Amino acid sequence: MEKISDIIESIAHEKNLSIDDVKARILKAFESAAKKLYGSECEYEAMINPDTKNITLYQKILVVDEDDERLDDEHFISLDKAHEFDKSLEIGDSLNYEINIEDLGRTAAGTLSREIEYHIQRLIEEKIFEKYNAKVGSLVFGSVTRVDSEENTFIEIDEIRAVMSMKNRIKDEKFKIGDVVKCVIKSVRLDKKDGIKVELSRTSPKFLEALLKAEVPEIKDGGVIIQNSARIPGKKAKIALYSTTPNIDAVGATVGIKGVRINAVSNELNGENIDAIEYSNEPAIFVARALAPAIVSSVKIDGQKAIVSLVPEQKSKAIGASGINIRLASMLTKYEIELEELNSTAQTNQINNEEGLKNLKALFGDL
Repeated sequence: MEKISDIIESIAHEKNLSIDDVKARILKAFESAAKKLYGSECEYEAMINPDTKNITLYQKILVVDEDDERLDDEHFISLDKAHEFDKSLEIGDSLNYEINIEDLGRTAAGTLSREIEYHIQRLIEEKIFEKYNAKVGSLVFGSVTRVDSEENTFIEIDEIRAVMSMKNRIKDEKFKIGDVVKCVIKSVRLDKKDGIKVELSRTSPKFLEALLKAEVPEIKDGGVIIQNSARIPGKKAKIALYSTTPNIDAVGATVGIKGVRINAVSNELNGENIDAIEYSNEPAIFVARALAPAIVSSVKIDGQKAIVSLVPEQKSKAIGASGINIRLASMLTKYEIELEELNSTAQTNQINNEEGLKNLKALFGDL
């Protein structure tokens, strides 16, 4: 008991924890041990004497009225009897009796040791959970330590071993022990039985965003903002960008000279084709841009549906191979996209004229 302060400081230093946090868990461990040794019917309170630095453990006896039926239980005391010890006590207060776990011998020491170990381990797990939970969506690097029979890839990152399931791995990717892998933290769970579970991903849109942030200084510095992204992992992705300053071309900065920046990200994603488009807060314009490389004639927004008119020659481009382009455009814009095919040049001209008239009215009003 007289060395408890040294033990607290030693644990805090060894485990890289704050002394106050360790102190609180040690006190909790004493209280839990007391419940197991003396009975859980009572409440206990452990305190560190600021002068001696020793821990004092108290059993709390509840003060009740003289005719309370619970007085037959040793964990309760009448008000009159309590006043023999402390005249200031009232009904509902606690009378504290000092107890000494050391008097119970080796069994008590073993119980206390296990409680301290348990509570310190929970503290360590909580701190690790807080650290990695704050990193959800962030890019991390780690070494592969194991791949099990279900193709779960276990990756060591600093003080934890995280897991990337097969569904979070880009199709046809294979990893072996010793490989250094880039991925993004997808989720963090704290399980009382199994401890911390950190899930990694290379298929999440957040992985694409994290790679772009690492590759493009303008995104990292906040000059270019990623509004949204959508992926079909290993095949194609779309990313919507906008600039916070007129001096920066959001798409140009992201793509880089001769596509060097976007290609570096694409290579990390096993050749995934990435379309960078400029975001617009005007839904119709945003949907039209998201359908690139298709050129659309007009877009009409109806609730959460976008009705897109385009000439027959552009329809296959809008849909893309196996519908991939329109699916990504819908995921990116959050609109259900419906294509309407124009049958003649006259219809195209009519729509263009209507759109042009609408734009003129927006600029000059009705003449």
